[in-house]
Amino acid sequence: MTGRLDRRMFLGAAAAAAILPASHPAAAGTDLREDPTRGRSLAFRDDFTRLDEGTWHAGPKATTFDSGFYGRSAFAPLNGAEGFNPYAIVDDPLADDGRALQISAKHIGRPMRVYGYHGNQLPEFQWISGNLQTARRNGIVMKGWRRGYFEARMHVPRHPLAWSAFWMMNGRSILYPKTSIEIDVIEHKGFEPMLYGTYLHEWGQPGEHHEGVGVQAPVDLTEGYHRYGMLVTEEACIPYLDRKPVPQPGGAPLRWAIGRSAELDRDGDVFWPLLTLALRTDVPYPDPLRDEDKLVHLRVDEVSVYV
Repeated sequence: MTGRLDRRMFLGAAAAAAILPASHPAAAGTDLREDPTRGRSLAFRDDFTRLDEGTWHAGPKATTFDSGFYGRSAFAPLNGAEGFNPYAIVDDPLADDGRALQISAKHIGRPMRVYGYHGNQLPEFQWISGNLQTARRNGIVMKGWRRGYFEARMHVPRHPLAWSAFWMMNGRSILYPKTSIEIDVIEHKGFEPMLYGTYLHEWGQPGEHHEGVGVQAPVDLTEGYHRYGMLVTEEACIPYLDRKPVPQPGGAPLRWAIGRSAELDRDGDVFWPLLTLALRTDVPYPDPLRDEDKLVHLRVDEVSVYV
């Protein structure tokens, strides 16, 4: 969900809900149709009864490749920016324990002074939104795992610009960004209520490699919570929706080989998660921008990792 090329619009064609061709069969002896948590232990869960500053760092994406900003909004630190704080723990009767993390995007509508942000003086970019991650720009990873089942229970919004995501980057990419591995568990466009994208990007040479699929959901995703997951094994990643594997044509579970698996193991590398509400730049800006679209919310009930 980053900005190389815009680092992102690279696989916009996946929104046509067609699986890109380079998928691979499941490993022998592995039944990917089972609940992906089965046989695994819970290594981490945040159910967001509070926002733990020891786990989550807020602001631009943790990278030394660029500013860490992308899209039409500036990502605020935990105390907010431009008089608005996009992070809150709110009551939500649809959340499992009645509380949820809310990440918001708000139209500021005036010149801003967010350090390093490309859109301060651009009217269409004068928004504040949120990005939470378990890593920092100095390379410190507070929470990360090499393999496991990564899942977020999220309620994505309907909106003409909203770009909601649960995704992961490899730790080494922060300080050594010439190459990186990005796993997008979900990227959701607020104007496509029954469709989302899931991707594997191995950026940079040698060995640049991309996979992606547009997942056609059986229901309107903006009307409630769903579980968006990714099983990361030693050599592959397998996307899930509501703990069911995303299928290939023909019904077999989709599986993407990670070309840099050996490098991950050699470097003792891990994947660290991000929760993001951004605003897209590849669609026309609303004209006029309706009052009801000047504030939008993404809700996250929980993030869990099973290993």
